[in-house]
Amino acid sequence: MDPIVLLILGDPAEPQLALLNELRGAAMITIANTPAACESAAPQAEVLLNWRSGADLLEQIWPMVQRVRWVHTRSAGLDGLLFPALMESAVTLTNARGVFSEILGEFAIGAVLFFAKGFHRLVLSQMAGKWDPFDVIEIRGQTLGLVGYGDIGRAVANRAHAFGMKVVALRRRPELTGTDPYVSQVFAPERKHEILARSDYVVVVTPLTPETRGMIAAPELAAMKRSAVLINIARGPVVDETALVGALRERRIRGAALDVFDIEPLPAGHPFYTLDNVLLSPHSADQTPDWKERTMRLFLENFRRYRSGEPLLNVVNKKLGY
Repeated sequence: MDPIVLLILGDPAEPQLALLNELRGAAMITIANTPAACESAAPQAEVLLNWRSGADLLEQIWPMVQRVRWVHTRSAGLDGLLFPALMESAVTLTNARGVFSEILGEFAIGAVLFFAKGFHRLVLSQMAGKWDPFDVIEIRGQTLGLVGYGDIGRAVANRAHAFGMKVVALRRRPELTGTDPYVSQVFAPERKHEILARSDYVVVVTPLTPETRGMIAAPELAAMKRSAVLINIARGPVVDETALVGALRERRIRGAALDVFDIEPLPAGHPFYTLDNVLLSPHSADQTPDWKERTMRLFLENFRRYRSGEPLLNVVNKKLGY
């Protein structure tokens, strides 16, 4: 079998790219970080790995890659990748779905415990040298509502269920959940306000698509309990940031834990920095030391499958955006 022409969009100095040596003999590899560096390999490329954040370079060289049949991206989210020409093409697209699910599930439960156990107050009292007993909340028996139920949602549900929480989920196609042992009830999108009103913790895990942009706005925040906490580990624009700031300032919800934002890095002077009922993470909740290696391992397995004619993992529905 002839070697497959593989074009990698990324910085050749990144250490994880050394793992591509495992493809020696199976692939003719070019690693490029500029359109000019892509010119020789792009017209012959059959497989393309986007080892960059975003689609800027991929979109620029797209007219060159006339023979490409499969594109893989190292990210799980696709909101920054799906430009029109890629969406309309017949090219197969795969992503890194699943690589980040377990660690994001841990962060979500950490955020639940942060508010339930008053960790912020504990740290402030410790720093002030103050003995300050107070009541904490037992999360066993409380309701965690998931907005979205893909791999990340199920990882959160698994952990919440282990803590004895009641898990409910909002999903575009509830019938896909079947007899999932972690979820007690699944709601269709039109019942969004019902799940929000029931939940003590609302965890946003839905992909960013035209349908989900701004889906948690002022009416949804008003539907939540005043004692509820919003946790966003999806994408910033899924939540109306202005409405959330207002709800937090006025204590219409208890608090929020946020890993994602409309603008990243979060600009200096943003109201989130001054609110005492917010836990901020600089979009690093899934940044384990080995995430790039694990993402590359997923690509290598998919390349083996592609070369052997087996079904690829994580094939994306480009029209739906996930």
